[in-house]
Formats: sequence, C-alpha cells, structure tokens
Amino acid sequence: MSTSIPLPKVSRALTVQKATEKSTNREKYLVDAVITERPIHALKPDEVLLKVNAVGFNHKDVWVRKGLYPAITIGSEYGGDGAGLVVASGNQDDSLLNTRMFLNPSVGWKSNPDAPESRLGVLGGTPAGGTFADYLVVKRNLLIPSPNHLDDVQVAALPLGGVTAWRAAVVNAQVKAGQHVLITGIGGGVALFALQFCLGLGAHVYVTSGTQEKLDKAIALGAKGGANYKDKDWPKQINDLIQKTSKGAALDAVIDSGGGPIFGQAQQVHERRRAARVLWNDGESNYHNDDARGPQESQGSTMGSQKDLEDATEFISTHKIVPVVSHVFDGLDSAEAGFAVLDKGEQFGKVVLRVHPACKGAIPPVSLSRCTRCSL
Repeated sequence: MSTSIPLPKVSRALTVQKATEKSTNREKYLVDAVITERPIHALKPDEVLLKVNAVGFNHKDVWVRKGLYPAITIGSEYGGDGAGLVVASGNQDDSLLNTRMFLNPSVGWKSNPDAPESRLGVLGGTPAGGTFADYLVVKRNLLIPSPNHLDDVQVAALPLGGVTAWRAAVVNAQVKAGQHVLITGIGGGVALFALQFCLGLGAHVYVTSGTQEKLDKAIALGAKGGANYKDKDWPKQINDLIQKTSKGAALDAVIDSGGGPIFGQAQQVHERRRAARVLWNDGESNYHNDDARGPQESQGSTMGSQKDLEDATEFISTHKIVPVVSHVFDGLDSAEAGFAVLDKGEQFGKVVLRVHPACKGAIPPVSLSRCTRCSL
C-alpha cells in the first residue's frame, strides 16, 4: 500500500443505529445517529483512503433519522457529501495521492445521459454507505478533483445538491442566456445551486420563499427579484418583475422542489409561452398536476450521473462559483446541531461539518500538519 503519511488503524463514523431508550431526541427520530469506530482494512488496487475533512448534510439525512427513506441500513454512515485528501492508495504509483478530492454521492450511474446503467444507490444511511467519517476507503473512480478556488467546507456543500440542480436546470430545463427562470423555495442547497447555474448561463432568475430575508439574500446573489409564496398574488408579483426586465416576456422554465399547488400557480406567469418547461425534484416533492392548464411541457428531475457532476464541477471552476454555506459545525460530535438546523428549515445554503476541525479546510490544505482529530 502506497502512503504519504502515518495512517490510523481505525476510523470514527456517524452511523445509523436502532433507537433505544437512551437515544438522543427519541421522541422526534425513529433512528439513532451514533459515533462508532471501525478498522481500516488493507486497500485493494482500485481503492484509496480519503481523509474526510468536511461533510455536508442533506434533507435526506433527516428523513433517514425519521425512518422515511427506503433501504435504511443499520451500521451505514450518514451523509452523501464528503470532501478531503487522498492519503493512501492500493496502487503504489497512484496519481491521486496527496490530491484534494470529493465523492460522487451515488453509485450505478456513470455517464448514460438518460438513466442509470444499473441500480442507483445514493450515499447516506443506505447499502451504498455514507460520508460521515474521519476516513473512508473508496473506489478511486468515484472521486472527482476538488475545484482549486474552494476549500473543503465549500466543496462538501457541492456534490448532491450540485448534481441535482445541474440535471434540473442545465440538462433537463436546458436554460440558456436571456431566458426567464423561476426557482421556487429558495434557501435549500439544490435551489441555490440552480440559481447560481442559471445566473452563470446568463439567464434572468426570479425566486420565491416564505421569508423576506431569504428573498433578499437571493437578490444579493444575483436574482432579479422575488415574491413570498404565502401571498395569494405572488404569480402577479413575479410577472411584474419579468415585465420590468423584458416587456411582453414570460417564464421559460420553472424549477420547483415543492410540487403541489405551486405548479398550477406558476403557470399563471407563463401560460402564454406554449413551450414552457416545468421541472421539479421528484425525490423531495409532493407533486401533483390537478390544476395544470395548457400544453406546457412538464418533466421530472432527480439526482444525475457522475458525468453530470463532473460537468457541473467544471462549470463551477470556470465561473468561480462558491457554494452557499449556511452553518458550519466542528466535528462529528456536533452532528446533532446540524440535524436540528435541517429539521427546522433554518438554513440558507448547506449545513456542513468540519470533520477535522484543526485542519480548517484551508487552501492550500493543511491536511498534512498535525490535527487534533486525526492525530497526524
């Protein structure tokens, strides 16, 4: 096994466990989250050891805690997003050694433009494993180089939200420069990446939210304007904003992760545009089309391939996009604070854990200096 530094023999991980009478928040969650230790096995030729410097939460992690996600696996690590440094390899001359990388959050979908090549597995509390650990033994072909302009905390905010938003906005909605796009429920990771991608493409973007604070933050990022979806006339407010930008224009696309009646309400803004395309993330929505009108094209969108994620990462690097991070907590021991933020919906952007707090996810990475968490 090729390595650049002394390696630990065990890894700490935040794992899915059966809830007991002593479990934290037992009244709220059906599944527990417990830090356990496990040995690090000898690496195979196609495996590397990733020192995980930062991991990102997704709503999926809360659903696992509540027992609302399929194939929940006892002993599996939580988390679909993780970034760090390759510190060892089963290949003596591996070019990935000492390089900053992040994990593709799924397995089974490499590059097919239409659908997974095999059964899709998503990291985080499932048979595919997860990312919430000090160290992870991973297949080297599931790793993607981290953008140089981002630190590991920012990179940990990228994978799952980034690939989902890229698939929705770029692959499926085919957003182009000059188009008018509505993104509903701004504040979550997917919606914010969709905003950043659409802005990078040169589109005019409008948003909805339930709070003025989140609307103001989205406008600060570049949105043309927004409306509170609690207002009955929010479609008119959005249309008025569109007319200020381009008189006589209508929406070209709606990217929606909420579903439900918002779908029909949004059509009030673009019903004149016969070819309008409506997207929603069917993994997170309660979509129904009871109030749909007219011949608009509607299409579901969820996750994406590793090729999609690589394309999104290249776009992020080219346009120097910085993922929006809402909260950062130090150490796996702080995970409960992250779960609480997601459960309350308080975040604007991603919630991230610095797994090795002393490393701070700096650029250039200080991963080879002594760290209180990894004892290196």
